[in-house]
Amino acid sequence: MDSCIFCRIIAGDAPADILYRDDTVLAFHDIAPAAPVHILVVPKRHIPSVEALTPEDEDLVGHLVLVAQRLARQMGIAEKGYRLVLNVGKEGGQVVPHLHLHLIGGMPLKIQKYIQSKNQG
Repeated sequence: MDSCIFCRIIAGDAPADILYRDDTVLAFHDIAPAAPVHILVVPKRHIPSVEALTPEDEDLVGHLVLVAQRLARQMGIAEKGYRLVLNVGKEGGQVVPHLHLHLIGGMPLKIQKYIQSKNQG
């Protein structure tokens, strides 16, 4: 996928601050961090989104989470807490059409206001 920025990063054709790499995933710093720690964990195989996953991808999804856990520990944010986010589709906030898990932390994270207002009303 020449037009996919994550595929280009995986291929080494685009720069990224890579923190982790194995046979199936790559992890690197987000270029527009929402918190002091904001890492993307990306499968090397191009999968457009969560909606494209199949039952055969179950191990891959578990691996994404365990890599994020490992990175949270390495970055020193595991004890205080962190957030894992999978955005799905444009209305779900997915900007790059390649499955990726956000690891976000290093500061207190608040629940978005629209969620809070729904729970109050």
